[in-house]
Amino acid sequence: MPQYDEDMQRRRQKREAQRKKREAEAKRMKRMLILAVLVLVLCGVGIYLLVQRMGGSEESVQAFQPVQETITPTQPTRATSPAQQSPTTTIHIKAAGDLNITDSIITSGLTAGGYDYSSAFKDVAAILSDADLTVMNFEGNVCGEPYGTETTSAPAEILQGLRSAGVDLLQMANSCSINNGLNGLNATLRAIRNAGIEPLGAYSSASEFRTSKGYTITEVQGIKVAFVAFTKGLGGRGMPAGNEDLVNLLYTDYATEYQKVDKERIETILKNVEAEKPDITVAMLHWGSEYNDDISKSQGTIISLMQKNGVDVIIGTHPHLVQPIVYDEAAGTLVAYSLGDFFGDAERGGTNYSIILDIEITKDSSTGVTKVTDYSYTPIYTVKPSDSEGDYSYSRVMRVEKAIEAYNGNFLDKVTATCAANMEYALTRIEDRVVMKNGS
Repeated sequence: MPQYDEDMQRRRQKREAQRKKREAEAKRMKRMLILAVLVLVLCGVGIYLLVQRMGGSEESVQAFQPVQETITPTQPTRATSPAQQSPTTTIHIKAAGDLNITDSIITSGLTAGGYDYSSAFKDVAAILSDADLTVMNFEGNVCGEPYGTETTSAPAEILQGLRSAGVDLLQMANSCSINNGLNGLNATLRAIRNAGIEPLGAYSSASEFRTSKGYTITEVQGIKVAFVAFTKGLGGRGMPAGNEDLVNLLYTDYATEYQKVDKERIETILKNVEAEKPDITVAMLHWGSEYNDDISKSQGTIISLMQKNGVDVIIGTHPHLVQPIVYDEAAGTLVAYSLGDFFGDAERGGTNYSIILDIEITKDSSTGVTKVTDYSYTPIYTVKPSDSEGDYSYSRVMRVEKAIEAYNGNFLDKVTATCAANMEYALTRIEDRVVMKNGS
C-alpha cells in the first residue's frame, strides 16, 4: 500500500516537534515557578533561624518574612501524573474542493521566468497547512505542454505550489483522470509523488493497484487514518480493456447512466481497508451532477454502503457548488456532499466561492473509540484580476472574511467594491448551502 515519502514525514514530524516544544516549555516554566517558591521559602526559613540565633523578637522575624501572595504562581505548580492525563487524542483533517485546470488557472502562475503558483495560494496557505493532514481534488493532469483548458494539463509547478501551501494528498479519481490517456495518468501520478504529495484513487498499473489494495493509509499522533477515493465516471470515457483497475469507480455503467452502483468493487476495497483496522476511514468521492444541487438516489445508496462498511467521513466534489454537510454527532460521522471549487474559472454563478473544511477527529484510548467530534469551515473566493484594485494580472484564492475586513479597512491592494459586495453575498449563500437539507 502507498506510504508517505520522507519529505511528508519530515513535515509531520516538524509539527509534532513544535507541539512537544510547547509542552516542554510549559513544563519548564512550572518547574521554574516551583523552584522560585522553594528558594523564597528557604530564604524565609534561613532568615527566621538567623534572627532566632541572634535573639531577635517575633516581630523582627515577621518584618523580614516574605509576603506569600506576591510569589503565588499564576499557573498551577502541581505536576500532572500519567493517570491524570487526558486519554483522548485529537487531530484535524482539512479538505478543499476542486482545483480545475483551465486557461485562467495556468495564467495565474505565469511569471517572466516560467511558472510559480505561490502567490495564487498565498492567502490560504496558513489555513491549508494548519492541519495534521490536508486533502484536495486535482481535476487535471501534469503531463507536459500544451497547457490549459483543452488538454487540462498543467506545469509541475502547480503541484509544488500546493505542496508549499500544505496539501498532503490529492484525489486523482475524477473526470479528468485519463483525459490524456494512460500515459497522461502515469505522468501525473509521478509528478504528484515527486512533489511530495500522495495521489488517491488512481494507479499506474494493475500491479500497483493490487499492491495498494485500493487505499492509502497513514498514522498521525497514534491515530491510524485510511483514505479511499472513487469517481462516478471519467468524463464519458471508458477504461481501456485490461486496465479497469487503474481508477476506482463508483458505478459499473460509469461511461453512460451512472445508475448501477458497483457494490462489489466498493465493498472489496473497504474490506481491504477494514483488515488494516484503521481508527478512522475517509472516502473522497467525485460524484453528483455538475452545477446541480440535486442529491441522487444512488448517492444515498453509496452513503449507506460505505458507512455500513466502516467509512466515517465522506468528502464530495464534482458539482462545483457548495452543498450540504451532514454531521451525525452521536455516530461520529460526517458527509460533505460537495465543497465547491477551490480554484477555477469562476465563470458560473456559485463557482466563485467555496469552503475549506476542518474536520476534528478524536480518539479515546480508554474506550478505543475514534470518531468525528466537530467540524468548521473557512469560506474562500476565487479573486480575478478585475476583482482587485491593485495591479494584479493573475487570479488567486482568498479568505472571504479577511478580504472583506481588508476592504472595510481600506487596505492597499484590496478587492473592488463590487467584489466585496459579492463576497458578502457569498457568505450568506455558503451558510444557506451548508445547512440546506441538513436535518440537524
